[in-house]
Amino acid sequence: MKEIRFFYVPEAGKVQELPTEEATHALRVLRMRTGDEMYLMDGQGVFYHAEVGMTTNKKCFYHIRETLPQEKTWRGRIHLAIAPTKMMDRIEWMVEKATEVGVDEISFLNCKFSERQQIRIDRIEKIVVSAMKQSRKAWKPVVNEMTDFTSFINTSRQGTKFIAHCYQEFKRDDLFRELQQLDVDEDVTVLVGPEGDFSADEVKLALTRGYRSISLGNSRLRTETAGLMAVTMAQITKRKE
Repeated sequence: MKEIRFFYVPEAGKVQELPTEEATHALRVLRMRTGDEMYLMDGQGVFYHAEVGMTTNKKCFYHIRETLPQEKTWRGRIHLAIAPTKMMDRIEWMVEKATEVGVDEISFLNCKFSERQQIRIDRIEKIVVSAMKQSRKAWKPVVNEMTDFTSFINTSRQGTKFIAHCYQEFKRDDLFRELQQLDVDEDVTVLVGPEGDFSADEVKLALTRGYRSISLGNSRLRTETAGLMAVTMAQITKRKE
């Protein structure tokens, strides 16, 4: 059986040509030719069974055979807001795995103790698309530019909001138990801080803005591990049976 090939094509149902990068992969790497089968994903919940049409050295056109709407496998929205680590490969790994597990939105925070103040969103987007194709996710997670912690906290958001931290002076509830008690359709936002944690003032500010103080268990986790743990917990409690 031939391997099914997926390509990411925003608005795939409205256009008939693969994006440049996807066309290069199809023609030069996979050596696809007219008549070959392929599957497209638009990142908005629809797969398309398609066939390669006309090709040139750099362009690959297609014909849609069948439109295949997908059903989301979890309920509500999962939003992870995280402070990037100094070593970018670690946060890129987390983004890849969180996409594979299933997340709706990823934001990056610039906090008081952040070790990194800039990220390349274009690179993050490529990692997300690759992970989305690999894991056959029909919805592409929204990826937001890095934002100041205070600005993020002061922005109104739907659903229940949590901030994970390690301060003993603040009462912390277990995230997994908290998620189990929520309505399964409730949107969830979880904040994860830098390696040096959020500052105490940042935690206090978040609490005044309606965020709940939580822990991710008894182990002290690295930032990227904590982010993936939060997404996984949300997935377990929100998945459809």
